Amino acid sequence: MGMLKEFKEFAMKGNVLDLAIGVIIGGAFGKIVSSLVNDIVMPLISLLLGNTNISALAVTLKAAQGEIPAVELRYGLFIQNIIDFLLIALSIFIMIRMIQKAKKPAPAAPAAPPAPSEEAVLLKEIKTLLEDKIK
Repeated sequence: MGMLKEFKEFAMKGNVLDLAIGVIIGGAFGKIVSSLVNDIVMPLISLLLGNTNISALAVTLKAAQGEIPAVELRYGLFIQNIIDFLLIALSIFIMIRMIQKAKKPAPAAPAAPPAPSEEAVLLKEIKTLLEDKIK
């Protein structure tokens, strides 16, 4: 029973919940960026390259034989995934910068009082000695 209670406490900590929410939002965000790449960016690049479907670019290493499919090096999909990754990384970078700018800076810790000068320390010692002699 103790292990179940510990697991519940662990699962309900803020960090775990924040992580779960981040994963869910990240998955949805990834779909949005993938759609941006597949449906907007890649067609524009394709148009600039003379109506070439970039995702279909491949080199056939071995031709298909009967029901055995061809062995292809699909570098077009690789290029598309690189563009996808770069856009996701750029978007996350921009979002983090916006969040950091929106956060208020933490209040500065009060400055420590300056250490007393040697003269002040000596005067205090003399004062203490004089007070002890008077008593």
